[in-house]
Amino acid sequence: MRVGVPTEIKQQEGRVALTPAGARELIAHGHEVLVQAGAGAGSRIPDEAYALQGATVVATAEDVFDGAELIVKVKEPQPGEVALLRPEHTLFTYLHLAPDPELAHGLCRSGATCIAYETVEDEHGRLPLLAPMSEVAGRIAAQVGAAALVAPSGGRGVLMSGVPGVAPARVVVIGGGVAGTGAARVAAGMGAEVVVMDRSIARLRELDAELAGRVTTRFASSLAVEEALAEADLVIGAVLVKGARAPRLVRREHLARMRPGAVLVDISIDQGGCFETSRPTTHAEPTYEVDGVVHYCVANMPGAVPVTSTQALTNATLPYVLALAGCGVDGALEADRGLAAGLNVAGGRIVHPVVAAEVGAPAEPVLA
Repeated sequence: MRVGVPTEIKQQEGRVALTPAGARELIAHGHEVLVQAGAGAGSRIPDEAYALQGATVVATAEDVFDGAELIVKVKEPQPGEVALLRPEHTLFTYLHLAPDPELAHGLCRSGATCIAYETVEDEHGRLPLLAPMSEVAGRIAAQVGAAALVAPSGGRGVLMSGVPGVAPARVVVIGGGVAGTGAARVAAGMGAEVVVMDRSIARLRELDAELAGRVTTRFASSLAVEEALAEADLVIGAVLVKGARAPRLVRREHLARMRPGAVLVDISIDQGGCFETSRPTTHAEPTYEVDGVVHYCVANMPGAVPVTSTQALTNATLPYVLALAGCGVDGALEADRGLAAGLNVAGGRIVHPVVAAEVGAPAEPVLA
């Protein structure tokens, strides 16, 4: 199969969907790899590194889309990329369609088969292709939150670790999944006082054991969340519902309860955000202020560390890319029901039931 890797064109996105090591694996299995010139530049991977492993470097995105059957990307396709998709294409990338009906319907019109990393499941119902970027985003969240807390950034002027005789920052993490755990671990490592909130008692037990008393756990009732907001210097939202828009756990009226200069970091922004006042931002302009509270809502947080993120993503996605290329799309989906759970759009229809409900379209499953 011909596998294409275009350059990511989302603003300030330095990741690339495939490393030279991944290209080598595909080529060793008899596949052809087309890489757009400069695709790896943001991750410090020169074109020559791909060519050395046998990939063909082509000049433009049009060359990639014209020559490839399977398109692997990192971020959701931008309008110019949607226009290049055809019915014979399979697109494999993060899609995050729930908060973006326009993109969902554009992909339907393209006729392409679109598989979303974020809804692929493993045998235990976990999300193996979302996990590596959630790990990165969670760890970054604590770092950027600490930076936003300093007074020159508009924050409260609080040091995460405090100093002898002065209390550390109080960090509240809402959501105890992969991203939330990463955020809590790094925030605790920076010396902050950390509270992790979740609605799963089982998960809170696991976190209590994993982090060995370095964090406090609390059941995320609506009252508990409101009380925690009032005491927090930094709040990190890390809530996920598979395929769906993130629930809005913090409303605008809640901001009045918060300390002036407190910071909200919304890891869930790719799925619409878990704070009512969240809106997507960029690495160039990552923050804004609402009612005295600083918001950090960058929609591609792992893109800030593309060297790390690209390697972690390829490590996770490569087995699935090999399956799609080796078995054909239909064969791979039939053989792996977890991969089939990633199918969002096919034959001009939205086929993932949760995504369909979120964008107001009837779900039309194509697999028995």
